[in-house]
Order: sequence, then C-alpha cells, then structure tokens
Amino acid sequence: MGSSALPLILLLMSLIHAGLTQERSKPVVKVTPDQRVFIGETVTLTCDIQGGGNIQWIYWFKAGYNYNPYRTTTTAEFSFRADYVYYSGKYSCRGERSDSQRSDISAAVTLTVSDLPTSTLTVTPDSPVFTGETVNLKCVIESYSDWRYDWYKGTNRVMLQTSDHYTVSRHTLTIRGVITSDQGQYWCKGQRDERPKSSQSSFAVHLSVKDLPTSTLTVTPDSPVFTGETVKLTCVIESYSNWRQRNGLTYDPRYDWTPDWRYEWYKGTDRVMLQTSDRYTVNRDTLTIRGATEFDQGHYWCRGQRDKRPSSSQSSSAVSFTVMGLPTSNMTVTPQTVFTEETVNLTCVIESYSNWRYEWYKGTNNSVMLQTSDHYTVNRDTLTIRGATESDQDQYWCRGQRDERPSSSQESKQMYLSVHVSASSSSSSSLPVIAVVVLLSVFLLIFISLLLLWRYKKNKDQQRNVNQTSDPNQSAEFQMENFPLQSADCDHIYDAVTEVNKRHKDDPETFSEITYSEVTVQKKIPVDKDDTTAESNEVTYSEVRTKVKKCKRKGADAGVCDAVYAQPTRKKGP
Repeated sequence: MGSSALPLILLLMSLIHAGLTQERSKPVVKVTPDQRVFIGETVTLTCDIQGGGNIQWIYWFKAGYNYNPYRTTTTAEFSFRADYVYYSGKYSCRGERSDSQRSDISAAVTLTVSDLPTSTLTVTPDSPVFTGETVNLKCVIESYSDWRYDWYKGTNRVMLQTSDHYTVSRHTLTIRGVITSDQGQYWCKGQRDERPKSSQSSFAVHLSVKDLPTSTLTVTPDSPVFTGETVKLTCVIESYSNWRQRNGLTYDPRYDWTPDWRYEWYKGTDRVMLQTSDRYTVNRDTLTIRGATEFDQGHYWCRGQRDKRPSSSQSSSAVSFTVMGLPTSNMTVTPQTVFTEETVNLTCVIESYSNWRYEWYKGTNNSVMLQTSDHYTVNRDTLTIRGATESDQDQYWCRGQRDERPSSSQESKQMYLSVHVSASSSSSSSLPVIAVVVLLSVFLLIFISLLLLWRYKKNKDQQRNVNQTSDPNQSAEFQMENFPLQSADCDHIYDAVTEVNKRHKDDPETFSEITYSEVTVQKKIPVDKDDTTAESNEVTYSEVRTKVKKCKRKGADAGVCDAVYAQPTRKKGP
C-alpha cells in the first residue's frame, strides 16, 4: 500500500469513531414510587437507555461506593424492599452491550427512605390493674389519618380479635373484667389504604394484673341455725400489707385500703344484694339477721367497695347455713279429769337434746311464768299442783331452756285444765243453802202461827158473839171440834179449830167455816223386809187449806163447811 492510502485509512477510522460516539446516549434513572418512600415499602429503580441497542448488563451505582458497581442486573429494573433508612441515597446506572460497548453513566437520582408514622400505646388505669377492672389501651398515631388499628399481645405478637372480652372502638382496645391471664406485653399499629399503608408498631407496654384483696365470710353460730336465733355474718378483707407481700409490691399509699371499705352482702344463686331492714342490720363488717326463719337459709357472699383503686375486693366464697325448727315440746296432764283438792301433774316432754330446764306458763294473752311455791312444785320435767282449786282452771303450756344450742325449745300447745268440784266439796257447799231453807221455813211457820193465833182470836170473838145471839138448842151441834186429820198412827200437833156458824135466814142449809193449823210428824211404820208392799211414809208437810165442811142439821141434808189449815209436810223417803 502506498503512502497515499494511509490518510484514507485514518479518515475512515475517524469517521467510524465519530459514528460510535454519536450513538452513545446517557441513561435516565426512574424511581417507583416517585414520591416519598417509607420504610418497608418496595422501591423499583428503572435504567432507561435510549437507543442503547441490545443491552446485556446494567450497572447500578450508589453514592459512597466510589463508582464501583453497587448492583449488576440483566434487566433495566432493580427492585428492593426499603426496610431501613440505610437505603436512602443517590442512585445512577450505566448500560453495556454484548459487544462490550458501554453507555454513559446516568445522572444520579436521590432516594429518601423515611420512617413510618410512629404509634404510641397508653394504658388506663395505670398498671398494675386489678382483676375485674376495665382496662383501656389507646393507640395514638400523630400524622396522617384514616387509620385502622391492629392489636398484638405477647412476645410472638398474636393479633387480638374482637370478642366479648376484647372490644375495639377506633383507636381504643377495651378489656372488660380483666383477669390474670390478660397480663403481658401489648403493641398496636395502624393500617390504611393510602401511602403510608401502615404505621410503625408501638413500643411494647406491659400490663400487670394483680388479684383484688380477698374477702372471707364467716357465720356465727355454726350451721345449723335454729329458728328465732340471731345470726351474724362477718366479712374479713385481706390487709394491704399482706396483699402487697403476696404480690411482691412495695408500699404505695394510693392502694392502702385499711380504713376505706364499705361492705355489700348478697344472697342466693342470683346474688341479690341485701338491704338493711328490721331483720337485716349492718355494722361495718357484720350483717346481723335477727329471728332467723327457714326463709333465711341459703348461700351468702360479701364484698368490699371503696372510692379509690382497687375499688372493690374479691367476692368471698359462698357460705351457706340451714335453719332448723326448735325441738318440739309436748305437755301431758295426769289425771285427765281433775277434781278440787286433787294433786295434778303436768309433764313437759322434749324428745331431742338434753340438759333441759323447764318453764311453765299459765294464761293466754298475758301468760305468767309459774314460780315454785307450796302450791306449785317442779321436779325436772313435771309441774305438780297440790290441792287443785277452781282458780287453777286455765290454759297451761311449757317450754325448755338450756345453756347449749339450741338454747330453747318450741312452746308446747296450750292445754286447758278443767277443775271439777268434788262431791264432798259439793255437799259442804250445799250446807249453807240447806241452812237458809230451814231458817226460812222456821220463819214461815212462825209467821203462819202468828197469823193463825190472830185468826183464832178473831174467830173466838166472833163465836162469843154468835153464842150470845144464837139458839141455845143448836149451839151444841156447832161447837168447835178438835180432831186429827191423819190416821191413828200419826202424832198430831195442831192448833185449835174454830167453827163458825153461818146461816142466812132464807138458807135452809147450815154450814161451818173452819180454819186450822196443824203440824204433823208422821210416825215411822216398821217395814218388814219380806213385805214388798210396805213402804215408809214419814211425812212432814205444811199446808194452808180452806175446806168447806158440810154441817148436818136435824132433818136436813148435810151442809157445807169451809176449812183453812196449815200443814208442814215431809215427803216420803226411800
């Protein structure tokens, strides 16, 4: 080749070099997302080489690596998860073809990786919390909005689901009726549909759960309780020092509950709270039930309440008691039919228990307890009434008393003691009556005798007058006659009989009016034992009679005479 060919070759090489130089272009780096990137988001870097041909390699450069390749990829895209702020920096790229031709290095693009919004978790009330309390956990995210909140518990961060125990209202998780198993670590984090899609997890908050102070319920007296007894239920709440020691806590005056408790009392499976009344009275830690009945038996609980935390104690374990009826008392009376002057025994029988002292009562509305005396004597279970009188007739009942429980028995049924008057007492009591009757009879006889004397005297005077005016021949027929009215077996005591002639001039018949008084003592006729027809006829009687006696006249029919007499009569005896 001659000297003239050399310039031509040089020209041709310069033209080729110029062509290659013109084809080389500068790549452009694109970032997705093209806005602020948050930790945890995925970032995609794209190296765009215009007219680069068949690019085989992409070299990625990051400031601080002295332009040594940071990454090498076979594609124009480079994606990574920006988990740390470390990913922030300036990124550039350069392409290389299979024929080792390289593009220029792109201009650097700055990537800023920001922290996610922070989450702050707070707990109300302050830890420690007490079992049974309601706890609120609040998640606060200062920036952005439209957050949904996730809640996590434990070192393995189990996400909590809503339930009756856990409820969520916007940024607050509520734990109702906290229990010891709720103790542990808690976190919260926000989620949203836009960027940033989540917040950072909050710092862990430890929830410490402590048991409430214990309550212990005691009942006095021991079960069973007897009707009518007084029952005391005492509620004892654990001391603050003991509770603090049991839970490994230091002294904190906020929780010192020594003087602050108010006591509540509950009864039955449905735990009805008891209210104070005449039967239920409360004195600080003691509930008193007066006059227990079967209605009072059952299960009881107690609990303390206060204005500070802890606001209550634990409910005590259930304590139950039964109420039994008092032992029965039965009273018997011997003899069943009681007469005056007799001795009466009243026996009180109480079948159960022993060591009874017996009380005796008399009367109904205002019962009087009988005291020992000459009239009433007591020997253990028997009351003896000596020489019963009608004043002992009344209602009686008995009851037992003892020093141990049960301290008394039921009252026996009231029994009516009827006291009858005895025959001897009846006869003795009838003697005054007989005496009065006899005395009245005597007075009556004296009165009749005086009356008859007066009548006799009057008739005698009349007879004298008649004798002076009458016919002498007839006077002998109408003289006063003395004759017994009884048979010859009787003795007669009688007064004079006066016969007065009365005759009218025109009346052909003459009659006499006779007035007499006679006291007859009937003789006792001996009665033959073999004679069944014989009978005793001892009679004492007194009668006043008026008889009309017929007077006989010579040659005329019998006339009529009146007779008046008094006659005491003793009736037949057996």
